[in-house]
Parts: sequence; structure tokens; C-alpha cells
Amino acid sequence: MAEDFARAVDDGLKLAKRIYFGHDRAVAAPRLTAPMERSSTSQAHLPSAPMVYAVIPDPGIVDNPDLPSYQPHVHGRCDPPALIPLQMNAIELHVDCYLDTALVTVTGSWRVHCVMGSKRCDCRIAIPIGDQGSILGVEVEIPRKSYTTQLITAQDGNELEKTAQPQSGGFLKPNIFTLTVPQVDGGTNLSIKMSWSQKLAYNDGQFFLDIPFNFPEYVTPAVKKIAKREKIHLSVNAGTGTEILCKGCSHPLKEKMRNAGKLSFSYEADVLKWSNTDFSFSYTVASSNIVGGLFLQPAPVHDVDQRDVFSFFLFPGKQQRTKAVKQEVVFVVDISKSMAGKPLEDVKNAISTALSKLNPGDSFNIITFNDDTSLFSTSMELVTSDSVERGIEWMNKSFVVADGTNMLPALEKAVEMLSNTRGSVPMIFFLTDGSVEDERHICGVMKKRLANAGSVWPRIHTFGLGVFCNHYFLQMLANLSRGQHESVYNTDHIEERLDKLFTKALSTVLLNITIEPLQTLDEVEVYPSNIPDLTSSSPLMVYGRYRGKFPENVKANGLLGDLSSLSVDLTLQSAKDMPLDKVFAKNVIDLLTAEAWFSEDNQLIDKITKLSIQTGVPSEYTRMIQLENTEEAPKPINTGGKKKTESNDEKQKVVSRKIPLQNFGIGFGDTTATRENVPPGFGEQRAPDAAEKFVKAASSCCVSLCNKCCCMCCVQCCTKLNDQCVIVFTQLFTAIACIACFECCTHVCCACGGDD
Repeated sequence: MAEDFARAVDDGLKLAKRIYFGHDRAVAAPRLTAPMERSSTSQAHLPSAPMVYAVIPDPGIVDNPDLPSYQPHVHGRCDPPALIPLQMNAIELHVDCYLDTALVTVTGSWRVHCVMGSKRCDCRIAIPIGDQGSILGVEVEIPRKSYTTQLITAQDGNELEKTAQPQSGGFLKPNIFTLTVPQVDGGTNLSIKMSWSQKLAYNDGQFFLDIPFNFPEYVTPAVKKIAKREKIHLSVNAGTGTEILCKGCSHPLKEKMRNAGKLSFSYEADVLKWSNTDFSFSYTVASSNIVGGLFLQPAPVHDVDQRDVFSFFLFPGKQQRTKAVKQEVVFVVDISKSMAGKPLEDVKNAISTALSKLNPGDSFNIITFNDDTSLFSTSMELVTSDSVERGIEWMNKSFVVADGTNMLPALEKAVEMLSNTRGSVPMIFFLTDGSVEDERHICGVMKKRLANAGSVWPRIHTFGLGVFCNHYFLQMLANLSRGQHESVYNTDHIEERLDKLFTKALSTVLLNITIEPLQTLDEVEVYPSNIPDLTSSSPLMVYGRYRGKFPENVKANGLLGDLSSLSVDLTLQSAKDMPLDKVFAKNVIDLLTAEAWFSEDNQLIDKITKLSIQTGVPSEYTRMIQLENTEEAPKPINTGGKKKTESNDEKQKVVSRKIPLQNFGIGFGDTTATRENVPPGFGEQRAPDAAEKFVKAASSCCVSLCNKCCCMCCVQCCTKLNDQCVIVFTQLFTAIACIACFECCTHVCCACGGDD
């Protein structure tokens, strides 16, 4: 999908060379891709900032709507349609950072500068989103029309699809959301507002914000007279009530406000060219030890849950590097056939790196599974240079793919190996790209095994590769054990994301965390229900609901890495200016969805649906639609032979239409793809069906025939033949064509029969 999109943009840039802007050109025409650069086209033309494209199926409509060039007509059509990036007239970025989440809003204006004024085309919006982001909404304004995204229940979405064809849209890649605006006139200005949320990165006591804001040169208006205004607004509410230290910024921001735990900046300028770098900002919250706080907030007026809201956080602090006396780690790796190639190589490299970071005195083991289960060692191996080398050598020999995905025996063996752990935090890293039928049973078995374990039970840290595994099963498995869950939907960043999970899990500084007075409150619900451990590589954020009066003295209790006790006082604050429901919405919806999948509770599904619609965060139980509002043109009024239009003061009639979008939920795994060993990936092409095979075979036959019969020498020779020769050759070629068609049909039938 992403490669097709990039090729369509490349075709669009070639078509854009036809557009004539006169002599008052401010920027050069789009540069064509050199032959040596074409291998990287798929990455070069993917959006690195919010972009809008004209969808061009007919190249004949491409022209300047203000200054026609009267170029020769272009015959044929673009299949798939070309995408011409629209020129941007204004852009404004507004970012609000709360705790570890950024709420981002981008408002801009784009013009359909590449389509004749008498023609129309679809416009495709592409929004690159930051880490662990979620699209919140898109609003589009054009003359007499507006479009707004909305969430409706999945059931209503299915009913709507029976009467209306879904528009193209959804996620081009896991971090690029696209939306299509239908039939926009050439020369029209589009005003677009897009909103999303994303997580802040955290490393060594610093928070990092990185927003895609790198605009290519060809979106700059070509006419010099058009003013170009760029605005950025940034606010930070760290929630700590202590001083915030700014560490770096990509753009020249001007400080507007500074209070304890809060900052505000702005930037506004007329520019010759749009921003050519991502917007980045980093800051640190001054703290050397573990610190925490707690926010209280009354339930919003229209909230589906009228219980009050609380949220507490813990920051690890810069000097907090306490770790377990001994770490016992078991890697459980899926080596089914779908993991062959790059996925398994990346997993092996990441595990090798993790093993090299373990300390002497730690212990480890490696378990692989497909239909069978294999162990590196029958018992835990102490970490030495020799054992690590043997472990890596064993992976090189034993990571051989085979049929089957039998998860439970491998997990049970890992838990059994860690059942007698003393004086350390046992950990299991479970990696898979598949989905199986008995996942609920696996969760039930693991829940019972962990309940019978000691006070420090094994943490199951899960990692899901691709879209065919059940990420909610893996999320539930991690929640049951206070573990961490990480996922990657395509194969580009497996090693990087695995290293992130290993680093996070192996840097635990506080475990078995509890909040002292929660037991005294009524109807308390905490997300997640088992509070995860605090690590030095990430702050801990927990959200909850309650009834009653919250105690004034609140403490977070836990065990340090050496299993000694620690108690942290949590400072109570009122969260009047912090939208906690939106800050935690995605995390809460994901956790509740995992629980709803496990319990198959319809009431919980209904709760998730309402929460998703209320916060605007998509879920598995909602569908996104476009609401189109069209202002009808004023009707002429007949007044004694004279016609006049209705007064502008009279209210114009607005006609609304709901347009369904394609479902872009990740679903609950694909057991069929797992059985068939389909490789992991995002937006990968499915296997062709019988009809597609027939078309492909027939097309190949026709192409082969044309290549042999339509060369210039053959054409020149045919022009010199008399009528009798033409008749003979026509009959001959007809016979050859019949034989070729028979061969084509035989090939298709054999291919289809082989698949069955």
C-alpha cells in the first residue's frame, strides 16, 4: 500500500510539470526522480508532514485553473490514479503536552492548483502521526460544503455500508492516516483541521516531543504574491509542580508563560518556504529520586461514566538505578514458518543484544516453539561469556522454521522454570506473529499459575509482530502478570522495538506497586487493574474511577530492585485544566478491549463503544464515517414575472449525508493466516483468488502476443501485403490465438486446482 502510494505521488509530480504558472514563479517545478534514486522512491514520497493530494485518474484535467496553458490533450487514464501534492497557503500547529501525552492539532489551507476550473477531482489527506498515536478527527471546509469525521457503533456502520459504498481511507502505514474528500472543483481552497494524540518519548529523565512537520519544497505556492504564514503554539503541563528545564527545540519559539510545572511558547512568522524539519522539543523535570503525584477531577458533565476521575504518576528520577540482585530471564520465541527471513533474524539479533547486557550472576534460558517446543538448556543458565556465546550459537542453529504455532506448552515450561525464583524478579519475554484458537484458555491457565506463585510472580512481557497476531490477547497476558506489551505492525522496526521492550523491562526500579487508600473508596476501578512495575526508562501513568471522598494522605508502596520496601508520598492536585479523559483515552480503551475480548462481556463492549464515541478515539467496536454537509443553492423566487433569489438573511437549507470509511481496526488475530504461515506485515497484499489469476494469466498472454506482433518491423511488413496474404495470415493468427487461449485456460485451471 505504501509503495503504491509513493509511486502514485511520483507519477503526480511528473504530471505537475504540465502546469504553467507564468513568469512569476517563486519555486522551481517539482524535480523528477533520477534513475539511481528510484529505489528509494517508496520512502522519499511518503508524507513527512500533513499533506493533501489531488487524485488524478484522467491526466487531461491537469492544468492551472487561473492560467490555462492550452497544452495538447493527454489520451489514456492513470491506473492507479496519480497523486499531485497540493500547494499549501497557511499552516498552524497547536500542541498541548499533559504528563506523557501530546494532543496535537494542525490547521491549514491548501489549494487545488493543478486541476482545470471546470473539472473536479477527489482530494486525499495524509496525516503522519507520532509514536503510539491515535487519530482524533478531521474537519474540512470548502465552499458550500463541509466534512467532519465521526465515530458510530460498528453495528450502525455495517448498516450504513448496505446503502453507501465505503470511501477509501484508513491507515496507509501504522503511523500514516489517510482520508478522501470527494469531488472538489479545480481552484478551490480547502481549510482543514486535523487532530491526533501521541506519546512523548522518555530517556534518562528527559521527555522528547517529535511531530512530523517537514514539508517538501513543492508544496510551497509557486506564485510569489501569495503570503505564507507559519504558526506554532506549544504548552507543557508536566503535572509535577516543580521546575521544568528546556533542553532543546527545533524552531525559534518565544516563551509566553512559565509557572511551576507549566510552560507556554509560541512562534509566528511570514516565511519564504515552509518548515523543512520536524518539530521537536525536549525538557526535563528536575528530580533525582522517585517522585509522584495524584490528580483528582470530577466526572465531565456528559461523561458516560459519572464516577469521579483520579490519575497518579511516578517518575523514576535521574539517579534511580537500583536493579534486582539477580535477574532470571526466559525468552520464548515463535519459530513458525511465517517468521522466516527478516523477522526471525531481527528477533535473534535483539535477543543477542539483550543477552550481552545481562550482568554476571543473572541467569537466562531460550525456548522456541512451533508444533514442538525446544529448549536451549534444561535449567536456567548463569550469565557468563561462555554461556552467552553458546546461547547465540544455539539460536543460529535452532532458529529453523517449521509448521505450527503451539504456544501453551512453551509458556508453561517457562513459568515452571521460574517457579522457584528467590531474591529476584523473574521475567518471560513472549514473542509471536500468530494467533491460535485457545488464547482465552492460555490466559486462564497463566492466571491460575501466577495466582499460585509467590509475592513476586513472573512478569510476562509480550511482543506482537504484524497484524495477524491477536494483540489484545498479548495485552491481556501482560496485564495479568504486571508485564509490558509492545507491538510492531510491519517488519521495518522489529529489532528497534524489541530492544525498546527489553531495555524497559530489564530496568525495573519499583515493583509490586500499590496505592494505600484505594481499598477505602467505593466502586474503584484502576486501568490497568494490575499496576505495572516502574522502570528507569519510562514513567508510570495510571488512570482510575471512584466514588466517595479521596483521602488527603496518599502513598504509593512498592519493592525496590533488592526487594526492600519503599513508600512514596503522592501530592494531591486538582486537574481543572487537564483533560484526563482524553489524555488516557487510548490506553483505557485498549485495556478495556483486552478485558472484553477475554471475558466476552457485552456490557463491557457497550462501555467501550460509548467511551470511544465520547472521546473520539477509534476502537474495535466503532466505525469512523464522514459527515458531509452541503448548503443548497438559493432557489429563485417568481414575483410577477421577475425572478430573484432568496435573501442571504434567510436560513439556507443544509443537506447531510453520511459516508462510511473502510474499517481500520486491527481485529483480534487471524488464525487462518497463522495456519497458512502468511508472513507478518501491515497492508501486505493477500493471495490472489481464481479470478485474479485468470486476469493475470490472460494479461500475460496478451502482452506476450503484442510484444511479438506489434514491433515496428512487423507493422511495416504488414503494410506491404496484398489482400490474399492478409486473409491467410489472419486465419493463421486466429488459430494461434485459439491455441494460446487454450493454454492460458489450462494454466489457470491447474493453478486454481493446486490451491484447493
